[in-house]
Amino acid sequence: MKLRSWIGLVLGCSLGSIVAAAPVAKADADWVPRGLAQWQEVKQGAGDGARQVDLGPRPQWLVDDMDEGALKAQLQACRTQNLKPTEFSIGHRGAPLQFPEHTLESYVAAAGMGAGIVECDVAFTKDRQLVCRHAQNDLHTTTNIVTIPELNAKCTQPFVPADPASGTPAQAECRTSDITLAEFKSLQGKMDAFNPMATTPEAYIGGTADWRTDLYASRGTLLTHRESIELMRTLGVKFTPELKTPVEEMPYEGDYSQQDYARQMIQDYIDAGVKPEDVWPQSFNLADVLFWVNEMPRFGRQAVFLDESAHTPENSSLAFMESLKAQGVNILAPAIWKMLTLDGHQQIVPSDYALNARAAGLDLIAWSMERSGPLANGGGWYYQSVSDAINNDGDMLTVIDVLAREVGVIGIFSDWPATTTFYANCMGLVSSR
Repeated sequence: MKLRSWIGLVLGCSLGSIVAAAPVAKADADWVPRGLAQWQEVKQGAGDGARQVDLGPRPQWLVDDMDEGALKAQLQACRTQNLKPTEFSIGHRGAPLQFPEHTLESYVAAAGMGAGIVECDVAFTKDRQLVCRHAQNDLHTTTNIVTIPELNAKCTQPFVPADPASGTPAQAECRTSDITLAEFKSLQGKMDAFNPMATTPEAYIGGTADWRTDLYASRGTLLTHRESIELMRTLGVKFTPELKTPVEEMPYEGDYSQQDYARQMIQDYIDAGVKPEDVWPQSFNLADVLFWVNEMPRFGRQAVFLDESAHTPENSSLAFMESLKAQGVNILAPAIWKMLTLDGHQQIVPSDYALNARAAGLDLIAWSMERSGPLANGGGWYYQSVSDAINNDGDMLTVIDVLAREVGVIGIFSDWPATTTFYANCMGLVSSR
């Protein structure tokens, strides 16, 4: 099936507003998202222009797996007709539970599931162009680069086969900064995985987890950051770009500083005419966030400080949260586990970290649901603070409920946005911020 036909199936019979393309830099001026004509045709016949949401079977499957109780009964009674997109539902790298992350196909799937905001993680190429990749050094696991000899040879660590006799694993490390933008655009995205004992490049790019799938990995269209902006505007979703921490020493090649990189990311939105209130720029580096707050304040108001650090008395305290607020940080985005704990009855409740953040006036965003595979054994890293209370996939909705109603998060990243979209519609969390 051609991509434009597939897009029509994913998005259903209507889409959100399609914004006319604003001027962008010449390098991307001629780029048109594949399927744009189809989307425009759909919009013209959509009546009120409302974007139809298609959840598929997974949310109800999770509800059926929940422990009996009031929340399960409430979600079972929820009507799933006329669902609305919601900014509470954030597409984490698109919809990478089943689609290659940070690809056109993954972003389209996330929008079709009602994500109101979609993420492009931003890395830079050898010629200092910005592209959507989760890390600067993940091309060997998220694309087919090692199977292309002339590009594999440019990798920081070209593919070296495993030695089964000695048990020595295969080696590879390919960075966006190893190749030019044109070379990057020649690659195909795939599910993030690799086979450590592979003896050929073709075998190395396998290894997809058995709880994911390669069914939708036959296409993975890579995008520049600017292309992602145009695509997401066409899809009617808002933006949360993450400035990735470089693995290259900065300043890159002696004259491209971290601040140049941070400024360039925001400049792409300015050049595209995107309103600052539609963008939530993110970084794990507090200095990046403070740069936006102080040097690009219209975008800095919604800058998001990402946090995965281990709890200490200092970084969980009210004083720490108040210091962030005093510096101009308004939004804190911790990993799920940091905001949750268990009470004396083994019930999931907000952690002191979360309570102190809210007391300091910080908004909170959680990451990332649907990223841990089956939860029968406690859920792994993302649920580490409450793993003793996690024993089935339906517990995912219990966690979402605590984050929403007790912690008070303003949004949740998910690898499968349909789940958070379903919850938000059931609980009336569909209005824009």
